[in-house]
Amino acid sequence: MTKSLALWFSSARHVELRPEAVPPPGPGEVQVQTIASAISHGTEMLVYRGQVPPELPLDLPTLAGSFAFPIKYGYAAVGRVVASGPGVTRCGPGELVFALHPHQTLFNAPESLVTPLPPGLDPVLGVFTANLETALNIVHDTPIQLGETALVCGQGVVGLLVAQLLRLAGARRVFAIEPLERRQELAYMVGVDAVLAPTPDLSQQLRELNGGRAVDVAVEVSGNNAALQTALDCVADEGTVVVASWYGTKPVQLNLGGHFHRGRLTLRSSQVGRLNPVLGPRWDYARRSDTVAALVPRLRLAELISHRLPFAEAANAYRMVDETPAEVVQVVLEYGTE
Repeated sequence: MTKSLALWFSSARHVELRPEAVPPPGPGEVQVQTIASAISHGTEMLVYRGQVPPELPLDLPTLAGSFAFPIKYGYAAVGRVVASGPGVTRCGPGELVFALHPHQTLFNAPESLVTPLPPGLDPVLGVFTANLETALNIVHDTPIQLGETALVCGQGVVGLLVAQLLRLAGARRVFAIEPLERRQELAYMVGVDAVLAPTPDLSQQLRELNGGRAVDVAVEVSGNNAALQTALDCVADEGTVVVASWYGTKPVQLNLGGHFHRGRLTLRSSQVGRLNPVLGPRWDYARRSDTVAALVPRLRLAELISHRLPFAEAANAYRMVDETPAEVVQVVLEYGTE
């Protein structure tokens, strides 16, 4: 057994680093020494705040505990493989990998939840892999066509990634809604055509920017339940709104009696745990992971990291994300191993 430290939420807004013994990797497992991990400012912060239904089952084998607390949660770790168990074929010792695993100094993970990263990549950039998988899944869930226009509600990390991928997918124009100045600047940096603050006449503003047309596709990824109505109000007839936010226990109230009904709008959920079934004959999770690994060096990622803190200061990192969201974009925990 090797000693390790793992991050647990013992109760809402209470972070602990607990010692944990790590055995040698079993069949199909790799052992990873962590270099960096990323805090999810969406789903993970709902867990941190206690805003997840306590009876909801865990959806990754690397998680532990329950949403009723305590819980070991997280899914964006990067490190180097230090040992491989029997039957491992893709990840050898010394290889840089991304793993869907909570924040922990050393851990074992099934090879199926580990993605090899490109040689020569700055290891810290690998922490975006999970959010990039989410962003790619979102874009796959949109019916965007070459030359169409898209709106992204929210320019947090996932929103900034979605904006970049929509452009790669053929969107002629990409617009965004974002109230925070720092994120507005990042949106322009990654290539968004115009960034608007939430206002009552937002739909009309978008039409003026888009040659008199409403947008074809909207993605709601702000985590703000009020933004979903805005997205519905801004899409054209027969348009699609993809809901990528997870609202947890927060209720959502919508007006579906007007434009939504007569315009025959489509409201579609997107969740990274399931692929678009239309792509089923050609895509699987391995192909998605390989695609994301190839995208990491192509996108503007380093500029999205606003704070880097030592793993030992994790409690302060979560408090900062929770209490001063206007000052943070992506917070990364560093483990001092590379």
